[in-house]
Amino acid sequence: MKWLKSLLVAGTLQFLAVTAGHAGANLDQIKQAGVIKVGTEGTYAPFTYHDESGALVGFDVEIAKAIAEKLGVKVKFLEGKWDGLIAGLDANRYDAVINEVGITDARKAKYDFSDPYIASKAVLIVRGDNSDIKTFADLKGKKAAQSLTSNFGKLAENNGAELVGTDGFDQSIQLLLTGRADATINDSLSFLDFKKHKPDANVKIAAQEENADYSGVIVRKGDPELVAAINKALADIKADGTYKKIADKYFGQDVSQ
Repeated sequence: MKWLKSLLVAGTLQFLAVTAGHAGANLDQIKQAGVIKVGTEGTYAPFTYHDESGALVGFDVEIAKAIAEKLGVKVKFLEGKWDGLIAGLDANRYDAVINEVGITDARKAKYDFSDPYIASKAVLIVRGDNSDIKTFADLKGKKAAQSLTSNFGKLAENNGAELVGTDGFDQSIQLLLTGRADATINDSLSFLDFKKHKPDANVKIAAQEENADYSGVIVRKGDPELVAAINKALADIKADGTYKKIADKYFGQDVSQ
């Protein structure tokens, strides 16, 4: 059976050679083409959206451009609806998705992520003159303006709040400001974006959860060279101040931790 053993060894070597040939292939192709293709929504302010002139702008758009510059290539954005955005990786429509994609175990089982570059927390928002609500537990018996099916709504309800249903962050804030609600639990980045545009609004953060949710650049599984290159680019833009400049522009502070 020496022939069978030899055949198995030859097959194994051939497999390893093919695997080695593909290792880093995507990064090589990106550099040879001079372009990294990035999937994004284009409808998700302040991360990726179109300004009044129609130009694609946003925090993630500028982060993608900064990463591409560090890779020595240009970036080509391909827009799509959220429901099919990540699936576009499977179809080789683009090389990465940069769209505040949360890093979850379910996604990590099928895709690879860069190091986190966005951190968001659940925050308890009240009017600026409110001194009664200081912790999540203080919501007991109070009215919280929430999207009824959201995790934030469940958190408010678990803390004893009476929910006042809304369509989202903006409506929740309006109910809070007009006194029709005592508080709202929402995303810290949404609050920072709101305050960036309306710094004089009479709202404040009374409390925030300790644990953050993190987002990263998502790519196809099995492309460690590309992940390493993106991680280096992220580290570089944080070290040279580019990340802080972009974060300050959209949120008024660093949002990576």
